[in-house]
Amino acid sequence: MNQPVRRGYRLRRWLTAPLVILAALLIFLEEFLWDQLAALFGQLAKLPLWGRLERWVAGLPAWAALPIFLVPMVLLFPIKLGAVWLMTHHHVVLGVQIILAAKIGGTAVAARLFMLLKPTLLTVPWFCWLYERFLYWRERIFTRLHAMWWWQAAHKGIAAMKVRLARWRSGGGGFARRLQRWRQYLASRRRR
Repeated sequence: MNQPVRRGYRLRRWLTAPLVILAALLIFLEEFLWDQLAALFGQLAKLPLWGRLERWVAGLPAWAALPIFLVPMVLLFPIKLGAVWLMTHHHVVLGVQIILAAKIGGTAVAARLFMLLKPTLLTVPWFCWLYERFLYWRERIFTRLHAMWWWQAAHKGIAAMKVRLARWRSGGGGFARRLQRWRQYLASRRRR
């Protein structure tokens, strides 16, 4: 009786692996875009008017912070629908470009707003609960991803490539010396 349960468990893990990978990829991209774009968008705070606007947004009460945080999603929805319409009318490349631009722009605005409004938003009990659940599931997905054999193998391969690249850049690798000698040889042949 133990064997069918074990087989079912293995089958379920095998079938859900692609979903875990997809979820991890989406979370990773979102996290990368989130951090980088928030920092980039934060540079606008150096402008006097923009800085004043950010201080005003950061000082909003909880009842006003949530609608402000949802503004980018609401404003970008019609744009994304228009992009889907373009894709259905044989303008696939333009539609994909619009969706990507809307995603990047929306992520930049949402990331900056979340950085400004996070202390206020976390005072709302249900938002705090949702945020904690998101963090829990994100950690669980990454833990499962890191336990996969191919992830560990890829991670070791990437680390080895970084070491080789650093050695090559510093001139410690034989390739860099051979390339330099080859350049010197070609330069001497041109002088003749």
